[in-house]
Amino acid sequence: MNQRNEIKVWDPLVRLFHWSLVGAFTVAWLTEDEWMVLHAYAGYVVGFLLLFRLIWGLLGTRYARFSDFVRSPARVVGYLLELIRLRAERTIGHNPAGGAMIVALLTALLITTLTGLLAYGATGAGPLAELLFSHSAYGSELFEELHELFANFTLFLVLLHLLGVAFGSLLHGENLVRAMITGNKRV
Repeated sequence: MNQRNEIKVWDPLVRLFHWSLVGAFTVAWLTEDEWMVLHAYAGYVVGFLLLFRLIWGLLGTRYARFSDFVRSPARVVGYLLELIRLRAERTIGHNPAGGAMIVALLTALLITTLTGLLAYGATGAGPLAELLFSHSAYGSELFEELHELFANFTLFLVLLHLLGVAFGSLLHGENLVRAMITGNKRV
């Protein structure tokens, strides 16, 4: 496809965020009981990436801003119904279901990160250890269970996201993974 038929959609910071988040979450997932220090550092990276994305969602480029892709629940459900009928509109940025998935993933990742910080702090390690747990009898088991629950839920959302990307790519005849690498989509 020549460049005249393409539009720049995903800016370099969105793409760097996306692929860095994929890497950091994967490292955190794979190291979760065996290499706690690496797991914790991967979690810190996820946390910093989330903070960046929240800021960039307010101040970033057009297609990066939440105002471009966060839609009402009714609009998301309507889009999903059209998707089932194979008549969903093609969008340049995120479609309503994709926007809802972004919000769900960011929320689940934020809760996963926060519960991870609490679980780590309750063991006497990490930035919250001294702040919240220095004079406390709290154990880390509750926070660990919540952390694992939300990490598993996040993985479930990631799998749904991948299925949505594959389905959207097939339905609209475009390679959405390529778009997240190059930043370009067809007009």
